[in-house]
Amino acid sequence: MAIDVKKHLFMLLLLALSTALFAQQADLIDFQTHSLQTRRGAMMVLGSWAAGNILLGASLMPSKTGTDRAFHQMNIMWNAVNLGIATIGYLQASKSIPTNINLYDVTKDHFSMQKILLLNAGLDVGYMLGGLYLTERARRGGKHEDRMRGWGRSIILQGGFLFAFDVVTAIVLSGQNTDLQQLMGSIRFDGRQIGLSLQF
Repeated sequence: MAIDVKKHLFMLLLLALSTALFAQQADLIDFQTHSLQTRRGAMMVLGSWAAGNILLGASLMPSKTGTDRAFHQMNIMWNAVNLGIATIGYLQASKSIPTNINLYDVTKDHFSMQKILLLNAGLDVGYMLGGLYLTERARRGGKHEDRMRGWGRSIILQGGFLFAFDVVTAIVLSGQNTDLQQLMGSIRFDGRQIGLSLQF
């Protein structure tokens, strides 16, 4: 009985390919699990900052007047929003990971989050400049001088924290880029065609 070599080689190739794809799926799930853990940790940091500012502001504001009262007032308002964002972000990062995730969706999600964080960092600079404008505007005096100065100082502080938070979180996530690139295998593009080689 003759052995069909081509058929056996084809079957071995299919077996190797299916084994590699199964291993990649498991690695994708591990990667996404780790990525979501990082995001949950970041949202806990943001939520803790927000809750601490709200509690501190609520306890100190009644005994303060003028600029100091306005400072704590803005801290409370600003961090009420932060707390909402942190809660929603934590819940989204806590969702269960589907078993049928694919490399495209994981890659898109991972790099989109980094882009969002860097975009937010740019907005944070704008917040700080806005706070600086309010403090400078308060120097002209007027009816709302204390409020503008207090709110300006608060916005500078909150913008500074958010800038550091967004940049550090983006850096931490970018540290996982190498792991993702390894999952992608070796991809080549010469302008006309894409080549992909997988290691078995």
